Amino acid sequence: MRIVAVDASVLINFLLLDRVDILATLPDHCFVVSDAVCREITRPGQKDLLSDALDTNHLKRQENSDTNENELRIFAKLTEVMGVGEAACLAAAECRGWLLASDERGLFLRMARERIGEHRVLTTPEILFRAITSEIITVEQADEAKVYLEEHRFRMKFDSFGDL
Repeated sequence: MRIVAVDASVLINFLLLDRVDILATLPDHCFVVSDAVCREITRPGQKDLLSDALDTNHLKRQENSDTNENELRIFAKLTEVMGVGEAACLAAAECRGWLLASDERGLFLRMARERIGEHRVLTTPEILFRAITSEIITVEQADEAKVYLEEHRFRMKFDSFGDL
């Protein structure tokens, strides 16, 4: 089972789509949300969807009691250059050997690649692609999701999931 620390950028995309179920049904993946990321979800409808996803175990809440001193130290250092939610996800991924789901770019992405490697960073398009290959959704459904997310300012650098 691959555990994935979910950043608000990816979480919001799946909340916008009302398709958190994709995260729950992706084989061999368990998507985990920290309290810091939960606090970044501020729109009432999205907060309700997140609460439902946690209540139904579509998403797991990160257990802060498992956080060790090293992870706390890394988290504190990361908060000097990025938001609390991003820092919590990256520190957990680094210290616990988890994957990281984030659509952030710039400094955050560079730091994530340096600290945990590019192969451990998942994006919304990558998750949707994995859902297609796992037959959770169709190419057409993924393309509909792509169009919807682009209407909400999330751009993907390809025309169709069919091209991938």
